[in-house]
Amino acid sequence: MAIPKLYSAKRIEQQFHTGEEPVMVMCSDVNLYVCKYMRSSATAYKLGCELIGARLAKAWQLRTPDIAQVHIKPAHWEGINVSHSLSAPAIGGRWMDGVVDIPPSTCAKVPAKTKTLGPLMKIALFDFWTANEDRNANNANLMFDVAREQLVSIDYGCIFNTATFEYSLSQLTSTDTILCSDLFRHLVLNIDRQTVLTIAGRLKTDYDESLRQSSHATTGIVEDIPQEWKVPAEIVSEKLRQLFDGQWAAAVWENFMECLNENIG
Repeated sequence: MAIPKLYSAKRIEQQFHTGEEPVMVMCSDVNLYVCKYMRSSATAYKLGCELIGARLAKAWQLRTPDIAQVHIKPAHWEGINVSHSLSAPAIGGRWMDGVVDIPPSTCAKVPAKTKTLGPLMKIALFDFWTANEDRNANNANLMFDVAREQLVSIDYGCIFNTATFEYSLSQLTSTDTILCSDLFRHLVLNIDRQTVLTIAGRLKTDYDESLRQSSHATTGIVEDIPQEWKVPAEIVSEKLRQLFDGQWAAAVWENFMECLNENIG
């Protein structure tokens, strides 16, 4: 299913001073979106990864913001002092009310419950599968819905080994994963090893189904990547082929379980 194509309705409301310098803008559907955009004329591989990762995360039924292509009007960039393309669409994630960031210093505020641990383990497995090198002990790339006590997965620009399209997928190391983080240690602190392994056993069945659903979700994904981003369709198709290779999927599960066992003692 094609993602929505929106345009900005007013001036940019906020710029976030993080790595990609994303901006928040009200769009034509009367929702706020946090947008990442082309910052030079170079091929926007990371934007392509954001789009692909968000689509796959939805197929895995991870809680993650809805995305859209957002055309930010030139006049609406006023006051934003960062290089950007005026013609290429941005990719926007719809703002979710009631969610807070989870920096390493505040992870203890997330309730240590199995209802939180299970989704975190699933997010970790998704990262192993997509070779997402950006969610780790120093950078959770997670939000927390306080009222629902749910984790929200964000930021997919570093899937495919940090948007590396010229080489084959390679496995994450144990330090590249959220399993090696204060957040994970906090959540498993009062949960016995067998319970964690039981959650992992259920996750294996979920993994197989998620791969099937993800395969369906890739239909039209190449066409959804804006031509202005200059990401060659053939290299995206090849990377998706690698992602759904049976040997890759099996190796991912083995690596995930090895890292899980290392981090639960």
